[in-house]
Amino acid sequence: MSAREAGQRAWDWMKSDQGLMLWAVVVGIASGLLAVLMKQSVAGLRAGMFAIQGWFGGSWFLALGPILGLVATATVVQRLLHNDHPGPGIPSTLHAISTRRGRMKRTWMFAPVVTSILSVGFGGSGGLEAPAVQAGAAIGSEVASQTRRHFRRRLLLIGCAAAGSLAAMFKAPVAAIVFAVEVIMIDLTASSLVPILLASLASLLTAFVFFEGEDILTVPMLAAFQASRLPWYIALGVVTGIGSVVFSKLYLWSHLAISRFKNPKTRMVLAGVLIGGAVAALPPLFGEGYEVINSLFLGYSDVLIEDVWMLGGKLALPSLLGWLVLACCLKPMLTGFTVGAGGVAGIFAPALFSGALVGFAFALGINGWINPTAMPIGNSVLAGLCGMMAGVLHAPLTAIFLATELSGGYGLFVPLMLTSAIAFSTSRALMRHNIYTRELAERGELLTHDKDQTVLTLMTLKEELEQDFLPVQAHWNLGQLVEVVAQSQRNLHPVVDQQGHLLGIVDLQDIRQVMFDRDQYLSLRVVDVMTLPLAEVQWEDKMDDVMAKFENCGAWNLPVVEGGKYVGFVSRSRMFNAYRKWLKATSLD
Repeated sequence: MSAREAGQRAWDWMKSDQGLMLWAVVVGIASGLLAVLMKQSVAGLRAGMFAIQGWFGGSWFLALGPILGLVATATVVQRLLHNDHPGPGIPSTLHAISTRRGRMKRTWMFAPVVTSILSVGFGGSGGLEAPAVQAGAAIGSEVASQTRRHFRRRLLLIGCAAAGSLAAMFKAPVAAIVFAVEVIMIDLTASSLVPILLASLASLLTAFVFFEGEDILTVPMLAAFQASRLPWYIALGVVTGIGSVVFSKLYLWSHLAISRFKNPKTRMVLAGVLIGGAVAALPPLFGEGYEVINSLFLGYSDVLIEDVWMLGGKLALPSLLGWLVLACCLKPMLTGFTVGAGGVAGIFAPALFSGALVGFAFALGINGWINPTAMPIGNSVLAGLCGMMAGVLHAPLTAIFLATELSGGYGLFVPLMLTSAIAFSTSRALMRHNIYTRELAERGELLTHDKDQTVLTLMTLKEELEQDFLPVQAHWNLGQLVEVVAQSQRNLHPVVDQQGHLLGIVDLQDIRQVMFDRDQYLSLRVVDVMTLPLAEVQWEDKMDDVMAKFENCGAWNLPVVEGGKYVGFVSRSRMFNAYRKWLKATSLD
């Protein structure tokens, strides 16, 4: 066997389902490397900013960071990406899956990495998790394209990348796998579990090799679980559930508010001033905020107040709680300003930040006003960030396993489950869709674990449209109609006016008795034999609406119109054939 033949056989194997395991590992390693690069780069920029700030004294220098980051991000987008902004990480990924069959832009393999480092590293509010997932997903999509993978394998590789990114970020492989299932909507089957597991493990080992320092979140030894504290965990679940809705509303409001300014420079300047001012007043709002969360785990102290909150350590409990609530509300707003002004960042880290503050404030209030030993502060901080993440992301299982892996054991598994479930239920009752999926769901472009809905989302009217139906005009006589019928392979003919507007249809079955009566060729006109369609499909209709129209009217073919003008026909048989095709394509087993 020649070297060329051996190489071809090896490549053929790598394109097979057996080779998918190897590619899952490759995608996991690549995702892990990107995550490590992003974390290390942002940590370096942050350290540099605070070092320079220390030289000058005061916090005014930190206030310049956010606008510098926005300007640098805009420069990269304009000069290197030619105004092709990577957009929000996870929504962009979900949109590509539902509307482009998972095919993602090649520039996304590096664009979210560079832009998020600049946006967050200089002090913009937000996290790196979503951009890391987007970049990793683009790598998975590209691997799928190069190895000629069909949709379900492409989706699986994207899920591998998502799991790999999160595993490297938090060194939490189980939570990463659950994240791929809950957020990226991967079906967890026998054939999908192993590749995702391998990708998560490969990424985790990559993070350990290249990032052996402290974890981004360091949870100290927490108090043991006590059943007597369950009511407090239940109450915290309700609080974080409501807080997650407030978080989402504030983020969406601030994002919309800054986006209303059409001039990009105006947006950057205004957002830079707002974020910079907030950072100058409260330096803990700088960047991701993981350092603050680590401090909160250690509990309240004068040092914490002086160093973290810059408040002199002399605040009474009500005033301190007020400052904590203010910081909780400011974080999502600053994140919305950052993203709305053109920055690249996610909401994962801000949600954890606000959740930790809520848990910290909850414990301080309960212990200060009711019982000094009612709620251990570290436990409350962990449960708070767990509940907030469950509510904001609508990912309760991811929240539970992430908090569990961060704490290093399952000692608090029961209260974390309770808090997460209550927070998620509360948030879902008040806000049906999370920040990631809200706009996609409104446009009918969201994939879910509902198989029927997923299949209908992937189907498009454009692909199922048939345009070989020959149109006729209402004023034509029967003879002219017969001439068109003789040229057609179809039994239906749309009747249109001069401008192309649909007036009705002619069914061959309706004219069979008269079409051979030459005596009526001149006297009988199309308008006399046409009928109105049982229903019309609008070009903008979603596929589930199209299916419903077929079900309600019982027709086998329905005309498609756009602005009243005839476009083509869609058939019941073709729709069901497409449905069966996509049902098979989305089944991972």
